Amino acid sequence: MSTALIIFLVLAFFIFMSSFFTVKQQSSVIIERFGKFQSVRNSGLQLKIPMVDRLAGRVNLKIQQLDVIIETKTRDNVFIKMKVSVQFKVIQDKVYEAFYKLEYPHDQITSYVFDVVRAEVPKLKLDDVFERKDDIAVAVKRELNEAMSTYGYDIINTLVTDIDPDIQVKNAMNRINAADREKTAAEFEAESSRIRIVAKAKAEAESKRLQGQGIADQRREIARGLVESVEVLNQVGINSQEASALIVVTQHYDTLQSIGSDTNSNLILLPNSPQAGSDMLNNMVASFSASNQVGEMMKKNNKKVEKPKQAPRQSGYEDDIQPDVQ
Repeated sequence: MSTALIIFLVLAFFIFMSSFFTVKQQSSVIIERFGKFQSVRNSGLQLKIPMVDRLAGRVNLKIQQLDVIIETKTRDNVFIKMKVSVQFKVIQDKVYEAFYKLEYPHDQITSYVFDVVRAEVPKLKLDDVFERKDDIAVAVKRELNEAMSTYGYDIINTLVTDIDPDIQVKNAMNRINAADREKTAAEFEAESSRIRIVAKAKAEAESKRLQGQGIADQRREIARGLVESVEVLNQVGINSQEASALIVVTQHYDTLQSIGSDTNSNLILLPNSPQAGSDMLNNMVASFSASNQVGEMMKKNNKKVEKPKQAPRQSGYEDDIQPDVQ
């Protein structure tokens, strides 16, 4: 076999093999013939005419994302940076428009995002920008769909992913938020203190009431015990005055005993002497005797002052009438 034939066969093989090409899934290939658009080939094994047709380019049909950072100003003159994420894809039926009509789609989308954001944000205050970021995203998507559909692009979604005010503005907002929360916390603490004070006052009032009731019951029982003691002593021939004096002296010595039983007590009972009990008893007996004498004298004086009552005297006419005695 001659060399020329071998070279011819090799060239023929390479030309034949170059006639076939593959297109990946979710992509399309533009075929041009002598520089003119010929066809759009989709995924799979494809065939072209060697030396005549060429692959002009590949178009990605997957969903793509473009992040655009815009610096703009709000209505209250606060400069902020916004990050807008645009999710888009090439419409499969409009691969020709996407490839031939638009040279730099990313730059085109970025320009529209800048235009819409800088038209919408200056209408809003800073707080409204945070609250209405979804409205801004919807406005960007609507504007992009109207503009980019002509070029074969479909806007899937637009998201305002970040709003970054100036650092001084953020610090001021944080201070305002902290002050507002401290105010709320102070109000709750004041209300809690008021509830505790009211509850404590109610508890103290109830405690005083129960304490007074206990003291009254204690005194009532003491009085009842004294009455019973006097009655017992009267039964053995001791009169009420002597019984009362005896009870007082007994309580006096009970008090001395209770004071002496507490080793840490600083209480001093004045006056106090060995004959204090007998002096107290003598004084009480003397006071009871004096009070009895005074009582008897007062009763005698009251009897002298009082006069006997006389029947009213009748008129002379009535005296002259004598009963008719038969």
